[in-house]
Amino acid sequence: MKALTVGGAMIDTIAIIESSRIERMAMSNADSSFLLMEEGRKTEALEISTHIGGGAVNAAVSMSRLGFDVSTLIKLGQDNRAETILTTLEHEGVSTRWALRDNRAPTGASVLISSHDRNAAVFTFRGVNTMLETSDLHDNAFAVDVIYITSLSGRSAERFPDIVRRAKAQGALVATNPGVRQLSARAGPFQDALRMVDIVALNRSEASTLVPSLIAQFGEGGPKLPLAEGEERPDIDKRPLSGGGFDMSVVQFFRALTSLGPKRVLLTDGKRGAYVATPEEIVFCPSVDCTVAGTAGAGDAFTSTYTAFEALGFPPVEALKAATINAASVVGFVDTQAGLLKREELEKRIEALGPQFTTRSWPLHFESPDDEREVGEMAAE
Repeated sequence: MKALTVGGAMIDTIAIIESSRIERMAMSNADSSFLLMEEGRKTEALEISTHIGGGAVNAAVSMSRLGFDVSTLIKLGQDNRAETILTTLEHEGVSTRWALRDNRAPTGASVLISSHDRNAAVFTFRGVNTMLETSDLHDNAFAVDVIYITSLSGRSAERFPDIVRRAKAQGALVATNPGVRQLSARAGPFQDALRMVDIVALNRSEASTLVPSLIAQFGEGGPKLPLAEGEERPDIDKRPLSGGGFDMSVVQFFRALTSLGPKRVLLTDGKRGAYVATPEEIVFCPSVDCTVAGTAGAGDAFTSTYTAFEALGFPPVEALKAATINAASVVGFVDTQAGLLKREELEKRIEALGPQFTTRSWPLHFESPDDEREVGEMAAE
């Protein structure tokens, strides 16, 4: 099966700092936390290493290891960073036929500072990743079975509707994992193109970014999940998704997104598990216990694996399990690709961890007499 990934390519430099050498400050009334370093002082690192990364590159390596015939549509500068990326992709069996060189800017790069719980602070230079042009989109590149569009930045985000149209013209399964900047700055064109997208994946922060743009059409509030007697309410349903001063329940959010076109809406909530909404139901899969070395690349691993398994004909709940395990494997390493599993190993782990997966499901559409009251209760919690 053939696949194309579209999006960013980066060189990642990762510095691991011992927790005692860097302070961590968490906000009491928000989800934010900060890593603090002393100004003007050299801070000893446990390790500094360099790797290739970027959404399209991570997804391409992931799908290649799962047995797909993968190529990647990325933009690279005329520099040594580009050569490193190309060499590694070829080693991973990823076709670089559509890897484009551009001398207007260098290849993208990131510096990750990892400490404490290993949720790294990231300094990003996007470089030529922002410069995807319409002329870079060749129809032959889209003659594949699966097209996976990762986060697009700068002017490259303007190409999203055109990329989706070309993909659907070829009859491909289309999946996307957009970033916060793309969702906030270009929410309108993004939502318009969703009617042609099969799978859209978001984390809680990204989902919250979309909330203000959904309110006019779908309204605030919404019901909580309909629980059976004695069933514990999941974390994602205890408080609404909030953005721009507006609140929307997770049920209302899933209803809104699926009504815009996607057949699958993925929502990840870190160690609290992941969800997939179809037009009929919401399915939950818990996370698996793992040692976390770095969280970078987990989203790329999760979404690319889910997309691959759906393309192979697996039902949503089985694709969700596979995605959860591959993402858990990735966070066991500081870089974004060392933990990506080959299909044979992934299937072994699915079988071995089977009893741990207590999945749950709820109908997406059900009777709810007082949506606004229920969301008010959610916010109060």
